Amino acid sequence: MPPDTGARPAESGLVFACIAPHGGLAIPEACPPESASLAEATQAGMAELARRFDDARPDVVIVLTPHGIHVDGHLAVVVAGRAAGNLDDEASGISLALEVDRELAAGILDELRAAEIPALGVSYGGNDPAEAVMPLDWGSLVPLWYLGGRRDPPTRVVLVAPARDLSVEAHVAAGAALASAVSVSGRRAALIASADQAHVHAADGPYGFDPAGRVLDDRVVSILREGRLGALRDLDPRLIAAAKPDSWWQMLMLLGAIGEDWRSELLSYEAPTYYGMLCAAFVRPAGG
Repeated sequence: MPPDTGARPAESGLVFACIAPHGGLAIPEACPPESASLAEATQAGMAELARRFDDARPDVVIVLTPHGIHVDGHLAVVVAGRAAGNLDDEASGISLALEVDRELAAGILDELRAAEIPALGVSYGGNDPAEAVMPLDWGSLVPLWYLGGRRDPPTRVVLVAPARDLSVEAHVAAGAALASAVSVSGRRAALIASADQAHVHAADGPYGFDPAGRVLDDRVVSILREGRLGALRDLDPRLIAAAKPDSWWQMLMLLGAIGEDWRSELLSYEAPTYYGMLCAAFVRPAGG
């Protein structure tokens, strides 16, 4: 990745937003030769997201991940000093070590609590959070491989986990609180909803086959193509339960953070195995 050089534009706030997958197929060098080309549309979509990310020049990247720590009834915000991990095993070479923007993480926690959204700061290992290293889950590592994690120096991160036992509106409100924290921080922030779609596309997959998977993924694709992000609120929880996505909660937070004025652009969608993968970019309105 290119070094981060040159003067930064003056404006702050959210300057980049996207939906990105986190399946290992998104990274060709992480795959055995026989599967490296299974998700070429996704790989191209991620490369385009990376180009737009670099153009936006964020100071920090916020990842909404479904595969980090899970806390009953609470969103979780990582407050450790660093996050590091590898994909599957160290021999793959797919590993990252990143600095956490602890000041922004604390600001997000403050805004969530002010909005009366249950949230906790979480760390790992060392008793002093500033010196602790949080394991980097694949829901964060895969998108960060393309979006900031390999810059020189790597872009600082904030990692946030949703809480599936909280309501739709709580997640939308959480996204609004997150955006408010970014706004007052003076940061230029990128926001990634790390989201694999339905997980029931193949009978031999871990969750079997259910036609609900295609129904849900088609609806999400239509929502993005038609620029109706607010329609995510109206998805039927029974459909969500049947289709088993890792996406709805993070996308609801994205909706809360950027509202419905940002223009959505679907870059790719495919389901080459049992789960669907989707890349979407969002363009901030002029003057926004």
